[in-house]
Amino acid sequence: MTHDHDLVLRPTETQTAAALAPPPGRTGGDLVVETLRSLGATTVFGLPGQHALGLFDAVGRSDLRLVGLRTENNAGFAADAYGRITGEAVPLLLSTGPGALMALPALAEAAAASAPVLAISSQVPVAGLGGGRRGHLHELRDQSASFRDVVKSVHVARTPSQIPSVVAEAWESALTAPHGPVWVEIPEDVLRAETFIPQVTGMDATPHELAPRPELTAVAAHWLSSAERPVIIAGGGVIRSDAAGKLRQLAERLGAPVVTTFGGKGAFPWTHPLSLQSWLEDRHMTDFLEDADVLLVVGSGLGELSSNYHTFFPTGRVVQIDADLGKLESNHPALGIHADARLALQALLETVAVREDPDAPERVRLVLDDIEARLASQDVALERSLLTSIRSALPARSPSFWDMTILSYWAWSAFDAKHPNTMHSAQGAGGLGYAFPAALGACVAEPGTPVLAVSGDGGAMYSIADLATARQHDLDVTWLIVDDGGYGILREYMTESFGSATGTELTRPDFAALAASFDVPATTTTPESLTADLKKALATPGPSVVVLPALLKMFAPTHL
Repeated sequence: MTHDHDLVLRPTETQTAAALAPPPGRTGGDLVVETLRSLGATTVFGLPGQHALGLFDAVGRSDLRLVGLRTENNAGFAADAYGRITGEAVPLLLSTGPGALMALPALAEAAAASAPVLAISSQVPVAGLGGGRRGHLHELRDQSASFRDVVKSVHVARTPSQIPSVVAEAWESALTAPHGPVWVEIPEDVLRAETFIPQVTGMDATPHELAPRPELTAVAAHWLSSAERPVIIAGGGVIRSDAAGKLRQLAERLGAPVVTTFGGKGAFPWTHPLSLQSWLEDRHMTDFLEDADVLLVVGSGLGELSSNYHTFFPTGRVVQIDADLGKLESNHPALGIHADARLALQALLETVAVREDPDAPERVRLVLDDIEARLASQDVALERSLLTSIRSALPARSPSFWDMTILSYWAWSAFDAKHPNTMHSAQGAGGLGYAFPAALGACVAEPGTPVLAVSGDGGAMYSIADLATARQHDLDVTWLIVDDGGYGILREYMTESFGSATGTELTRPDFAALAASFDVPATTTTPESLTADLKKALATPGPSVVVLPALLKMFAPTHL
């Protein structure tokens, strides 16, 4: 028997089903793109490969901006910089096997610098998974295993319905303190397969806050309030948590001198009366820090560079705040506080007592004078003048990116970053080729702001292909290439250690002529004309190259 209500409901159900039916032609790649857009992504980096074409096809049909670089590693560096500048998770799209593996050095740098890169890679078809050797193009025995010890977390989708949750889970992981790169892997046939899953909307991947335990901050506040010679070491965690303002408030309340690590450049005003600047590679600074009766370390693991190559041994109490649990007490016993730097500094500000120390600025001045006297006794006027020239030419708010080259080693200690989050280098993992592609990522993150990249001629050759990227997207990047005819810092290290250098001398191109072949204006400069040439390049829209032929040397080490 047919009832009247059946006659009413059936057409309504049909209409509802029709309304909910997804648009035809959508694929697993669309699910990735829709999830990214729902989470707030606007820009992706990467370059296509055979297994990832379904993903790139979906990107091409979306409103995501795709910035394609010429190698996967450079795309990873660009994504790293975009993440550092914006604080956002940034997708890096990769293909299977060689394409994925090419991004490993960039992901290692992102891990060391806590940059929230969301690497999304294709994989061989599902039938080829499971450890068998089916002979698929780009096949690896276990692709994700190649990344597991590099990235913060690994996330795998094997069916279309898993994609939204997997991408959202990875997004949340990348942005939960400590930030870091994450790995997402999806087989080719899953990316290509048509899906009946409704369009992805309303995804939520809010990162967890990492608040300090109050009993720990209470002890730390008591130690700091009653200290006679408190000192603060501020690391990159202060920058990433946007806590520079709170750091300054705490330092001024305590009358505590502050030194920033190389990753923490700009976290404290360079010319502040309590600023020890960044001279961590100096024995005078090491001695000063060792003499502190309470040392507050915020957002740093006190690794090799931050400890003057592990020659620093504190004699007083140490309070260490870090979002990375593995860094707490990894080098020195401490009151370890597992927390985001901003939240921990806020907790200390709420509990620490005001401490008067009128002698602190004078003690800061004396140690900086000792460092100045040591440098003045060395023949390093050229190197110091180059940093002064760059600082004069670079707008205060413009980001700068520094490769692993002698001038960068100087800049870590001696360059005034002016503002937080404006100076970045590859000192986390220490790989070559970071500066220029990273600067391109910063240009995408902050359009209209001139960005500076500084490389040596050896590092520049890692990145030269992406002059085409800079030109293609008309990015406002100025690339300073210091041409010393080789791997200058390695030449110096080897000569110092072994009496001569091997494998460090390089045949290189005419960089100005090579840039011109990419339709990128270039000039060859001198130390005397560097400021003027850099100012002109930085003020000119689009990419520019400035080549400085110069043989530089390092200041004498104090850790040997």
